[in-house]
Amino acid sequence: MSGDFIASFLPLVVLFAIFYFLVIRPQQQQVKKHQEMINNLAKGDKIVTAGGLMAEVVKVEEKFFKVKLAEGVEVRLDRDSVMKKDEA
Repeated sequence: MSGDFIASFLPLVVLFAIFYFLVIRPQQQQVKKHQEMINNLAKGDKIVTAGGLMAEVVKVEEKFFKVKLAEGVEVRLDRDSVMKKDEA
């Protein structure tokens, strides 16, 4: 009877393991890499925001970045709004 119980849960365990390695783990690694990128941003780095704006980091604050969008236009940007660092 206990063998039937284990045999009935084995496919669920295998399915969860496949789901973990194909979906959950890569997503966690991507989030960690993105967080590292945000933590390593410094003055002068060019970034792309969630809204698609390209900006230059002027000042790094605890929860925000002060960024320059254009000459004479500086705004505060939430750290979560940074999508990627512009490599161009």
